[in-house]
Amino acid sequence: MPTNVEIKARVTDIANLRKRAAQLSGTDGQTLEQEDTFFNCHNGRLKLRVEKGNPSELIFYSRPDQQGPKVSDFSKAGIDQPENLKVVLSQALGVRGMVKKTRYLYMVGQTRVHVDQVDGLGDFMELEVNLKEGQSAEEGQVIARDLMQKLGVKDEDLLTCAYMDLLLNEKSG
Repeated sequence: MPTNVEIKARVTDIANLRKRAAQLSGTDGQTLEQEDTFFNCHNGRLKLRVEKGNPSELIFYSRPDQQGPKVSDFSKAGIDQPENLKVVLSQALGVRGMVKKTRYLYMVGQTRVHVDQVDGLGDFMELEVNLKEGQSAEEGQVIARDLMQKLGVKDEDLLTCAYMDLLLNEKSG
């Protein structure tokens, strides 16, 4: 299973964060329109990602809900018929919820820097340090912390949970 180290944080100045991410990556980034449908799952999280202009994916991942850098194990499968699969998984497992977002993607070394505008929630930043073969989680955490500092992300802005959890908390609150 591939592994990465993740950090997720709230963003108060998305324009400044995008500018810093572009400078670090040396690119203007890529704009992605994503819709993630989350299904009920006993261990970890299961989502169907439909992305405008790109192939759809079924993604399973497992990671602790903790603040700061956390290790995430994941598996992906390309999907040719996302709407049909969505119906099947909805009937079999039930839908937990849906997250729609505009994602600005910047690659900085081995790290995916996501600057996200999430419908119903606001602006966020997510780092995914894709660990190389033999690279430790601690090395990934060092890379993530360094990028956090360079992007101006403070510890108090860090989140412990997924967007789906935040949306569910908004609805129940």
